[in-house]
Amino acid sequence: MAEVEVVDTLVNGPEDKDAEDEMDFDDPEGFEDVIDDNELLGDLLDKEPQLDDSLDQIIVVDNVPCVLENRLDRLKNVIQRIMSKFGTIVGEYYPADENGQTKGFIFLEYATAQQAANAVKTAHGYKLDKSHVFAVNPLSDFKKYAHVPAEWEPPEPKEYVPQENLRSWLLNPDSQDQYAVIYAQGDKTAVCWNSNTEPILITERDHWTEAYIRWSPQGTYLATIHKQGVALWGGDHFRRIQRFSHLDVKLIDFSPCERFLVTFSAAAHNAEEPQAVVIWDIRTGARMRGFNCEDAAMWPVFKWSYDGMYFARQGNGLISVYESETFGLLDKKSIQVNEVRDFAWSPAENRLAYWLPEVKENPSRVTVLEIPSREEIRMKNLFNVSDCQLYWQKSGDFLCVKVGRLTTKSKKAATAYNLEVFSMRAKQIPVDSIEIKEPLVAFAWEPNGSKFGIIHGDGGQATVRFYKVEPEGAVTHIKTLEKKMCNQLLWSPNGQFVVMAQVRGASSGVLEFYDTFDMTLMTAGEHFLVTDVDWDSTGRYVASQVSWYTAKGGDHGYCMWSFQGKLLYRQTMGEFCSLVWRPRPPSLLEDKDIQEIKKGFKKYQREFEIKDKLSQTKASKELVDKRRLMMKEFQDYRRKKERDLAKLLQDRVRLQKDDGEDSYQEEVFEFLVSEEIVTVVDHE
Repeated sequence: MAEVEVVDTLVNGPEDKDAEDEMDFDDPEGFEDVIDDNELLGDLLDKEPQLDDSLDQIIVVDNVPCVLENRLDRLKNVIQRIMSKFGTIVGEYYPADENGQTKGFIFLEYATAQQAANAVKTAHGYKLDKSHVFAVNPLSDFKKYAHVPAEWEPPEPKEYVPQENLRSWLLNPDSQDQYAVIYAQGDKTAVCWNSNTEPILITERDHWTEAYIRWSPQGTYLATIHKQGVALWGGDHFRRIQRFSHLDVKLIDFSPCERFLVTFSAAAHNAEEPQAVVIWDIRTGARMRGFNCEDAAMWPVFKWSYDGMYFARQGNGLISVYESETFGLLDKKSIQVNEVRDFAWSPAENRLAYWLPEVKENPSRVTVLEIPSREEIRMKNLFNVSDCQLYWQKSGDFLCVKVGRLTTKSKKAATAYNLEVFSMRAKQIPVDSIEIKEPLVAFAWEPNGSKFGIIHGDGGQATVRFYKVEPEGAVTHIKTLEKKMCNQLLWSPNGQFVVMAQVRGASSGVLEFYDTFDMTLMTAGEHFLVTDVDWDSTGRYVASQVSWYTAKGGDHGYCMWSFQGKLLYRQTMGEFCSLVWRPRPPSLLEDKDIQEIKKGFKKYQREFEIKDKLSQTKASKELVDKRRLMMKEFQDYRRKKERDLAKLLQDRVRLQKDDGEDSYQEEVFEFLVSEEIVTVVDHE
């Protein structure tokens, strides 16, 4: 009855003021509420703030400089600049002693646990200077290690997941090379094996890239460009290995050791947070450092040393050299070089060469520096200079400086040239000079030798000259070829053989294959409207291309030639864009091993000739594949039987009571096969 009265009062209101004053809202004795808060206030309870006692957002940074209070703000700015790259810092704490000096470790809180984890992963081991290398750990680790159980329990073994071999293409039984082609106006990309008769398709994909493709320097990865960034592919089936998010990326570059990737995006320019040029760790995908880019026309912005330990960029009156371990300036300062125009690393040592123009009474100068000592090991003054170009030989044995000379008639463009050749291995690094009184069209070093070639003149009257650098540093003339239709010299990666080509012009298409051992013309060929000519990484094949990008007319596609100039096959493709050979890593063989193999070429010649002959027809290819399959099955069967025999050795030894070796008893059986009786007559 009490409940009915209360409800009636709430619905109809009190009868009078005295009744309202005497109302009792207490629950009657024995009342049980069957409705919980979730039913009444469920929508509000969902918005109730939850207490987060997780420590995953907090990290501890150790080995931080110990500073007094007057330098604390400066330290905080440095820490903010370094650690804010990984996310938003919402809290910080710098413990200090009674004197106000920091204790060498700090606490940072990020907005999310993911940002904190990224900071731990990337900033651990960061070298602030020679005395301070950060040790970064999540705060949650302290709680975890404080409650280590007394008894150790072995972890459960994880199932082994085999990874793809990123260099499996090097195991090809015929040592074939791969190349990638883009065609159909860039919509299709294919990767093929090269053979003597036709390309062998490995994979083909639509819209694999939105711009272009590029192999890494040692051929491990294939890079594709996309609106969102860059993707790296590899393995037998070209699965995606890594991706890097850099919006509207336009240009990429690799370090020679394939450890780092450099990307450029003009849309990402930000003065406060440099990210136009970003360097990434290829293995982890981590962003190592960002830079601003004042002039993308000078791509690559960074030039790498041969071993990837250093990378450098040219600035206004300086060259900035960075260490790849810390991504900081070498010795925390740039190399001050007023009016520096260009520089280049040696391909074999940590040396860089740069040149300066003439300024007032000061002559132009070429200087070679040792890194990291910054010691000048060679310098040469030059006069009447309009421009210079630096050409290192692949082994770092020689440096050639192409010097454009000003004449009294013209003060704007060079009409004569000098070649200043530095012999880097000779005593005191001698320099020899060659004078060219005509426009210099092309220069190219023999990759693994001491020869180089030049093209001077123009039109159909170009002259080609070959020179050799003697051990003491003198340059000697070898051969002159006159009235040649060419504007490019392309040496084989192994030296000795060279292709002279006329590319990208109305009269383009002439290809001449020379052997510089005795300077003989092996073959002359033609590929009409050719735009590009490239050797494969082994020096066995040459690909000539007619690209839709450059030549809007003609048959777009490519031709494959042997190193001797024999046309192997022609491949026509609609709107063909480009062909890119897959590089190979450096050989693991020493020079003496390579010489031994070369001495035994005749031993393998017959075997190679048989293989080449069998590969000429489709039927022969099928026969070769069948034989290979049968041989593989036989070898697998033989290995299986050898394993079975090894397992039974113990039983055989026990049964024969021998010392561990099989005992055999030899029995000799003689058979009378035939008997012939010959009568000898004595005529005496």
